[in-house]
Formats: sequence, structure tokens, C-alpha cells
Amino acid sequence: MAKPLPCYHCGLPVPAGSAFQARVLGETRALCCPGCQAVAEAIVKGGLESYYQHRSDTAINPQSLPQELGEEMALYDRKDVQQPFVQHQGELASTSLMIEGISCAACGWLIERHLRNLSGVAEATLNLSNHRLNVRWSDAQLPLSELLGELRRIGYAAHPYHADQAAERLASENRRSLRQLGVAGLLWMQVMMATMATWPEFNLDLSESFFVTLRWTALLLTTPIVFYCCTDFFKGALRDLRTRHLTMDVSVSLAIGGAYVAGIWSTITGQGELYFDAVGMFALFLLAGRYLERRARERTAAATAQLVNLLPASCLKLDAEGHSHRILLSELQLGDHVLVQPGALIPADGLIISGQSSVDESVLTGEYLPLPRGAGDAVTAGTLNVEGPLTLEVQALGDDTRLSAIVRLLERAQADKPKLAELADRVAQWFLLVVLLVATVVGLVWWQIDPQRAFWIVLALLVATCPCALSLATPTALTTATGTLHKLGLLLTRGHVLEGLNHIDTVVFDKTGTLTEGRLTLSAVHTLGSLDADTCLALAAALENRSEHPIARAFGRAPLAAESVETVPGLGLQGSVEGRCLRIGQPSFVAEGFAQPAPAIPGDQGQWLLLGDEHGPLAWLVLDDRLRDDAPALLEACRARGWQTLLLSGDSSPMVGQIAQELGIDQAEGGMTPAAKLTRLQALQAQGHRVLMLGDGVNDVPVLAAADISVAMGSATDLAKTSADAVLLSNRLSSLAQAFDVARRSRRIIIENLAWASLYNGLILPFAAIGWVTPLWAALGMSISSLLVVLNALRLTRQPANQADHPAGIAIARP
Repeated sequence: MAKPLPCYHCGLPVPAGSAFQARVLGETRALCCPGCQAVAEAIVKGGLESYYQHRSDTAINPQSLPQELGEEMALYDRKDVQQPFVQHQGELASTSLMIEGISCAACGWLIERHLRNLSGVAEATLNLSNHRLNVRWSDAQLPLSELLGELRRIGYAAHPYHADQAAERLASENRRSLRQLGVAGLLWMQVMMATMATWPEFNLDLSESFFVTLRWTALLLTTPIVFYCCTDFFKGALRDLRTRHLTMDVSVSLAIGGAYVAGIWSTITGQGELYFDAVGMFALFLLAGRYLERRARERTAAATAQLVNLLPASCLKLDAEGHSHRILLSELQLGDHVLVQPGALIPADGLIISGQSSVDESVLTGEYLPLPRGAGDAVTAGTLNVEGPLTLEVQALGDDTRLSAIVRLLERAQADKPKLAELADRVAQWFLLVVLLVATVVGLVWWQIDPQRAFWIVLALLVATCPCALSLATPTALTTATGTLHKLGLLLTRGHVLEGLNHIDTVVFDKTGTLTEGRLTLSAVHTLGSLDADTCLALAAALENRSEHPIARAFGRAPLAAESVETVPGLGLQGSVEGRCLRIGQPSFVAEGFAQPAPAIPGDQGQWLLLGDEHGPLAWLVLDDRLRDDAPALLEACRARGWQTLLLSGDSSPMVGQIAQELGIDQAEGGMTPAAKLTRLQALQAQGHRVLMLGDGVNDVPVLAAADISVAMGSATDLAKTSADAVLLSNRLSSLAQAFDVARRSRRIIIENLAWASLYNGLILPFAAIGWVTPLWAALGMSISSLLVVLNALRLTRQPANQADHPAGIAIARP
């Protein structure tokens, strides 16, 4: 009976008499079902026919996709369903999807090309390491259900990306890598014993039959190493060759495969060296390197997953009579009152209505001591209530919480690849091309000189010059440095920060909430009209209660309600309270409301805000803000590096000049709008300066976006809106000063690693080419070179003694 043809798309048998066909690559192809026919025709019509040339495995049959995905597809267009995993910015929406059915690099190429050809899709990027697809599209032109349907049409199932699922997938891969590593190590030791007995150096008196037995034993023990432990190398090499990419997998596969085939020949003929021990050692150390790399990725993914899982499954909701009853977290709504008992996790971002306790925020900010919290203080979802019961009013839930914003920033950082790492990858690829060309020339030359040695010399050259150390030099140092900064409480959200910190020469500071603590207190109210101080304070609080600026927290809860409140950035607020058209903020701004000259500020201590209505000024409100204890140390660190420092503040009070003088800041300008700050920063950049901006993350969004390196304070009112390259979650300015040192040390270690890797490969290549290095010593040299690079990078985990005394940081994000 004739064997049925395989389906050209999915590889399953084509039923006898099947009429399903499609014309692909100039030929008529047999297909097993209408689903495969529709997918193949969609690929051809979309101009993506070359997918079938590049793929290294058959695709999934579209009929085998999860049935529930098709049934629930239309539900993904509902806003309440999208809320946890879709973000909207202007006219574009963005999301991360987990893609099922990816088997090779050609799958990634097909998915990206197909989506980018769709009307409404602005960006589609697939990360092959975790099968995560990042998409930005116009949901007005293309509903999410249709986008998912397009993926299904070409044979891939898509689901919302979840960090805990990604962490589990990496953990599963890591367990498989560990099994491969264990098998390789165990078998290599046995292979080593069998082959060493055949070495002439040992001069063992072995019978011919025993000698043959040892050779065949070594072959049998090496076979699982090659075909089980090293399958990823061969699959990767085949995939990269099909997609016309040259990677380390190619040279590794050539070396391992070549040595194994030569060993088989030596075993059968009984002549020449076996070198199965070299195959085992080479495989063992390569697998160990990949295992450590996967462990680092697993820890990073687990850190994100642990943040996601911080929220409790349920909470105690208070009814109108003050009685508590337990509900699911998904049932909680904005404005609800919840009771948080000592030892319980806080379920949502909220404001403490009553109670006094301390809250452990170490998992988010790195502050290892619980912080006191009482009525009027804000608390964050996922933090731990330590001492007394607290009653909260829920202000943010789910994707709007500060915890969710931090998770998104972590995921953004993980998806961002530094330019230095991309450069190192390109260098390694060109080096690999050079090595393969040199190996070809060396092989041809040695074939003329001594054909029996030619193969082994080429093999030793390929093993010795494997660019493992070159490929590890940059990412290991960057990963270690990023982990060290995490422990210091500085969260990097962009990949270029460590590299960029080594090039800045100017630092621009905001004042409120940055150099100062941002915990403003109202010290005095000086009335200017007929209203008393309490009335003026109530009117001011009504306006400020609608603001996100740190100043607003100084006014507490508002007894009155304001309407039509508008924020004028850098100047103040305007709105209506009980029929009065009020303004509060800078004197010049408030004076525009009553068409009179602004009164002079009566004092020079503190921050003076003017309150006025349409008839004239009502009162001066004086705020005090304490300078951060570690601000002088940060400024001293900047001066020690010869950097220029500027203070640009929206505050027009004398406090700006006082702080600048106290800290020794080179230039200070007050009363600046965000637009004026942006113009000043762009002027500095036009002069050739590389600028770091430190601000509060929201009011300074334009300036942060324009700066070469931007850092937002962790107390920023809305982390979800921050455009900063890094977030100082610990709110310790000393952490930023330490980051300068870590950046300098990481650059030095990267240079050392690259120099060593280049020196080693440059020196070992001629020695291997002239036949002075055997494959066994080549494997050992390559392994030691890679180990030195990793150990050198681990030096970044060591902190100076003064830092070790403050073990703050994001403990769960250690790589």
C-alpha cells in the first residue's frame, strides 16, 4: 500500500482522494484540509511565499488550535476584557501576546511580515526567545479580534501575555537544559576514562580486542551527548543557515559534528585519535554556559512574575455600617472601603482613612525598614501592612496601580537590547565568518602538507576560536550591572542607560520632590482680603485636591468641591468653587485673573503660593519642603566628575536660589514652564552637551523624553505615564550617585572582557592553525576563556562597604 503524501503546510498525511491544493513556489502542493489550504493561499496572496523556503519545521494545522480561542475571539473587542493587557496611547493601542506554534525563525519572520502588511498595524515585533509578540495598532481600523484572527489564518494561536506563564515556560526550558547538562557531564567522565586508556602516553599494555572494546564504548557513550544533549545547537545551526544567518551555533555544530564523524571513522578503522573526550568536554562547557544564561533569564522572568502575584486573591470590604465581609479582588471597585489587618497584603492603591501602622514596601522600593503610615497617607497595592489595622479608600485597581506600572517598566527593560550588546553580536558574527574562511584556507594548506592531520587541525581551530567569550563579554556584564542597580533601588527601563551614563557631562535637576522630599507642609496662611484663614484654606484645598502635583498633598482632604479645574503647567490651577472663579499658584498667573498687579512676596523663607478670585488676591499660603539628606552627596558626586549642574524649577520663590546656593549648583532658574525647561535643555544639547535629567516623572515628561538620559523619582504620581529611562524606586539620591560608579565599572569590565576575548582568539588562532593545539586543549582553552569572562563580570555584584550597610533594592529582581 502506497504511503500517503504529507501535507505541504502542516506535514500530516493527506487523505486519499483529497482535492485540497494550493500553488506554492511555482508548483501545485497537496494539502490535507481546507484549513491548510486557506492558510497556504493567504501566505501566497500576502507575498510571503518565501516562508516555505526558510522554515525548519512544518506549521501547526489550523484545525488543531484551541477551540475556546475561536469561540471567545469576539470577546477581545470588549473594553473590560482588554483592560488588563491592552494599553492605549492616543490613537494607537499596544499589547503583548503569547504566540503558540512557533517552531523556527521563519515563523517569526512570517508573523512580523504578515502583521506589518495589515492596514492599521504600526509595529509588530516577535521575541523568539520567549515567543512574545509586541504589537502597536489602530484598534479603530483593526479590532483586536480581527488581529487575532489574522494570526490564526496563518496557523498561529495567540493569547494575552502573562509574566507568570512566561516564567513557567522558561523554568521548563531550564529543567530540560539541566537534564542535558547532567547527562553530558556524567557521560563525558565515562568517555574520558575510556579514551584516556587508549592514549599512547599512558603506555598501557592492552590487548587488541580490549583496545577495540574501549573505542566502541567511547563511541556509544558519546552518541547520547551528540544526539540528545546537543540537539539545540544543531537545530539552531540548521535554522540559521536556512534564514541565511551566521551564528555561534553554526561553528559549534561543525566542530561537534565533525569531531563525532571523525571519531566514528577512527573507531571503525582503528586508526587515528578518537577525540570523543574533546566532543564531550566541548559540549559540557557550552551547555553549562547556556544553562547559566537561561537561569539568568528565568530569574528575571520570575522577578516579574512574583510582582504580578503579589496581590491577594481576596480582601475585606466594609459596608455602609462598617461591617466587613470577604470578597474576591476582582469584585473590588473604585471608592470602596477596605479593612487591611496586620500581616495582610494591601489589595489596591488607596488612601488611608483611619488607622495607624507601618507598611513594608521593600518588595517595590528596596526600603528594608517598614515606613510609618497613617490617615491621609497613600499606600500601594502589593505592600505589606505590618502593625495595626488600616481602613483604606480604593483609588486605583488592576492595570492602573503603581505595581502594574512597575511590572510594565520591568518588561519594557527586558525587551530592550543595548546598542553595545547589538554591536558585540555583529562583531561576533563577522569574527565567525573570518574564522570559517581561515579554517577553510588552513584545511586546504594542511591537506597539501599532511592530509592525515588536516582534519584535526581544522577541528581544533574551530573549537579554540569559538566566539563564546566574545558573545558573553557584553551581556554578562550588562546583566550583572543591571542586577546590582536593582539591589540599590534603581530600576532601568531602557537598555542604553548604563552605556549613556558614561558620556553625560551635564545634570539638570527639578526641585520639588526631587532635590527636596516633596512632602510639603503648610506653615502659614496670610489673608489679604475679607475672608478668614480657614475659608481661604478650604478654597485652596478644593482646587489642589484635583491636582497630581506633590504640592497638592500639603492641603489634605477638601471640605468643598471644585468644578472645571484646569492645570496650567508650571504656573498653577484655576477652577470654580461655590461660584468663585479661583486661581492658585504663581503670583503673575493668579494676577491675570483679577487684572491687577500681583502683590510682592512678603518673605523669603518657604514657597509662597497666591490664592485669588476674579475680584483680587485672597491669601498667601506658605509651604515648607525639606531638602533630601543625600542631595549634597549627589551634587558632590557630580562635581567630582566635572559635570555641569543646573536647577530648573517651576517654583518662582526665593527657595530655588537658596537650594542652589546651599548645594553648590552651577545655575538655577525658577518660574519655568515645562516648555521653557525643554527649550533650555535643547539649547544645552545644541552646544554639544550630553544631558541627564532628574525629575518627578510626570510634570517633567517633555524634558525627560528629550534628555539623553532621564531618571524619574519613584514617588512620581503616575509611573504608568513616565517616559524616563530609569526610575529611582528607592527615592534615595545616593543610589543614583552609586549608579555613576556602577556604570563606570561596567564599562571598564566590558572593555576588559572584549579585550581578553579578542586577545585570546587572536593568539590561539595562529597556534591552532600551525597544529600546536589539539582539539582537547582547544576545548579546555575555550571553556576557561568563557569562564574568565563570566567571573570578571560577577565582580560587579560586589559593593563598597558603605553600600553594603544599606542592603536596599529590588530583592526579587536579582538576575
